[in-house]
Amino acid sequence: MNNTVDVGKLIDDGPFTTLQKIAVFLAAMSIVLDGFDGQLIGYAIPGILKEWHLTRDAFAPAVAAGLIGMGIGSACAGLLADRFGRRWAVIASVMVFGAATSCVGFAPDVTTIALLRLVAGFGIGGALPSSTTTTAEFTPAKWRTFAVTATIVLYPLGGMLAGLYAGQILSTHGWRSLFFLGGLLPMAYGIMLIFAMPESPRFLVRRTARWQELRALLARMGRTVAADTTYVDAVEARQEQRSSFASLFKAGMARDTLAIWAAFFMCLIASYSAFSWLPTMLASAGLPASIAGSGLTAYNLGGVFGALGCAFAIARFGSRWPLTICCAGAALSAFAMQGLDATKAPGLLVLGFGVHGLFVNAVQSTMYALCTYVYPTRVRATGTAAALAFGRLGAVLSAFVGAAVITTGGPKAYLGMLAIAMLLVLVALAVVKNHIARRGRPEKIDLIDEAVQVEPR
Repeated sequence: MNNTVDVGKLIDDGPFTTLQKIAVFLAAMSIVLDGFDGQLIGYAIPGILKEWHLTRDAFAPAVAAGLIGMGIGSACAGLLADRFGRRWAVIASVMVFGAATSCVGFAPDVTTIALLRLVAGFGIGGALPSSTTTTAEFTPAKWRTFAVTATIVLYPLGGMLAGLYAGQILSTHGWRSLFFLGGLLPMAYGIMLIFAMPESPRFLVRRTARWQELRALLARMGRTVAADTTYVDAVEARQEQRSSFASLFKAGMARDTLAIWAAFFMCLIASYSAFSWLPTMLASAGLPASIAGSGLTAYNLGGVFGALGCAFAIARFGSRWPLTICCAGAALSAFAMQGLDATKAPGLLVLGFGVHGLFVNAVQSTMYALCTYVYPTRVRATGTAAALAFGRLGAVLSAFVGAAVITTGGPKAYLGMLAIAMLLVLVALAVVKNHIARRGRPEKIDLIDEAVQVEPR
């Protein structure tokens, strides 16, 4: 007699076995390396400008190229993962950004760096959606939201580690060594993933020819099934319904759609202005390279705590007030730093950027959850992807705006730009009508789970 097994239900309602935890760990470590390589350029820019006698404006296209590549990589990652599997999407992303990052160390000019950063961006942008999808598809339902959130916040953790690494390498070996070694590590990790990372069972269930592989994988996960079993994934089948882009502006959603787009746009201007130009700004204020790099390291460290803290606050109080407070905190901390003398109080300035990063990343990371609440299931993936795509335009713009503001107005103008950007995020989020409700709205508990296949960065 033929048996039918719902693979999604087996995972959602079953135990969190050792193999599943290993798969989640491997995916999560790829995000650490993603953040590590993604932010190396920010630490290297001051040394490159000095060695090649370049202006910040002349280097802005190289920064923008990496961000454009990330946008393209994000858009293509889902197609790659659906065609070839989550496993190969993660491996390919890690190998691409690792190889391109290593090659930056050989670059003879800015044009070459821009081209290599564009290629690296394909991998950096593709790693996050591929890895979070892998995490979600191996994690039981009761742990999934926490696992995906924890995976997302590993990006700034990788950036923090990049800062510690840069502090050791730059002063003794120069910026080229920063990329040589920074790229070799993810390449080695990618090779290890080929042998260690299993394919997602929720991907295998849709490939009849690979059901024998699925049966072996389920056995390794402690779910032994008969050889003549037929596999289904009922939850995934229900979620495959799609709707048009125009649906984002129907049924009373136009106001929230436009407000969310504006919030993403301004928030990514603020965050990527820091990722790309913060060490350069501090160096222009007269600080040595080691301290200038510490500012971005502190920014990332604060971001880890901010994202987790805001996620817990939203789960308890809803999203309106936690996001409002975090936007205000980001703006006030930037304005407060305008009164600091970088040469007299460098430690206090670095601490200030840690606080600022805490608030900015708290907003950026949790806005994805807001998207999943605002949009109904039939347009949820479309709505979140559209918001992120619009936000990416802000990230690309930050490459040019950050350089121009530092050049024309110095550190105070740069801090003012960060503050104003976050105030505009506050205004945009205040316009949003359908914020996440307080605890006690059971119809919304699956929101993050249903949207994990859209990039959260």
